[in-house]
Amino acid sequence: MRIFHLTTADDWAEAQRSGHYTVSTRGRTLEQEGYIHCSRPHQVEPVRRRYYDGVPDLVLLEVETDLLTPPWRTEQLAGMAEPHPHVYGPIDLAAVVEVRPV
Repeated sequence: MRIFHLTTADDWAEAQRSGHYTVSTRGRTLEQEGYIHCSRPHQVEPVRRRYYDGVPDLVLLEVETDLLTPPWRTEQLAGMAEPHPHVYGPIDLAAVVEVRPV
């Protein structure tokens, strides 16, 4: 299965330098949130509008869940219209099968 994660080009570049991706969402780390927020394909644009509107240099990470080392699951959070996937650990760079500018 493929899930998606919006991030800044700078945060993705830092992940490539460090060897692991740990940004949960805009301004929040995996350590602070406990997981990394992701989306299904139809959820990407609403997430971009809600959390990243006006933020330049965004990229969309396409993550293959079969290649993830940490567990992941789809969960319903308070205030969200529908469940979203969450990754409970750093996203393995090898699990990121495509990176597209937004």
